[in-house]
Amino acid sequence: MRRGLFISFEGGEGCGKSTQASRLKSSIESAGYKVILTREPGGTWLGEQVRRLIKDQSDDIPCARAETLLFLAARAQLVEKVIRPALEEGVWVISDRFSDSTLAYQGYGRGLDLEELAKANDFACSSLKPDITFLLDVELEESVNRRLEREKKLNSSADRIELEGKEFHSRLREGFKELAAKEPARFTVIDANASIDEVQERIWTRLKPLV
Repeated sequence: MRRGLFISFEGGEGCGKSTQASRLKSSIESAGYKVILTREPGGTWLGEQVRRLIKDQSDDIPCARAETLLFLAARAQLVEKVIRPALEEGVWVISDRFSDSTLAYQGYGRGLDLEELAKANDFACSSLKPDITFLLDVELEESVNRRLEREKKLNSSADRIELEGKEFHSRLREGFKELAAKEPARFTVIDANASIDEVQERIWTRLKPLV
C-alpha cells in the first residue's frame, strides 16, 4: 500500500492556517483521496488537555522549557496514535502546525537553543517530518487586525501566546522564514496577506501535480 502524504501548515498568529487547512482537506477529498485533518497541540485526548494548559492564562504560567516539553508530549502522542498509523494506511494527513512551530516559537521566539530543540523534536516525532509544509506569511499589523476581528466575531479573547509583544511575533515571523530558507524543497511560502480565495488557489497550484 502506498504511504499517504503528510502536509503541515505553519505561520504566525492570524495567518489563516486553520481556514486553509480545512479548505485543502475538502479539495483533496474531492480528488478521491482519504485525508484527515488534525492540529497541534491537540488531535488526541492528551493533546487537547495540553492545549488547554498552554493557552490558559492562569497565574502558574509555564516557563519556556516546560512549555516546550508540553508541546513535545502532545506531538509524540499525535504521531504515535494518529499521524503515523494513518500514513501507513495510505491516508493523507494535514496538520495545523507541527514540529517547525517548536523551532519558531520556543527557539526564535523564546530564545531556546535551536540545536537542542531539533534533537528533542526528532525524538518526539520518531524522526517523522512533513512531506510538504505551507508557510503562510502575513504582516504583523494584518495579523493583529485579523485576531481582533475574530475575537469580535466569536466573542472570544486572545490566548496567552497571542498576547505576546510585537518583538516576540517579529522574531517568530523571521524564524519561520529562516526555517523555510533552510529547506526550500519542503517549504512553500505563501503570501497570506492576499484574500482567502487567492491563498487557497496558490496552495492548490503547488499541490495539484501530486494529486
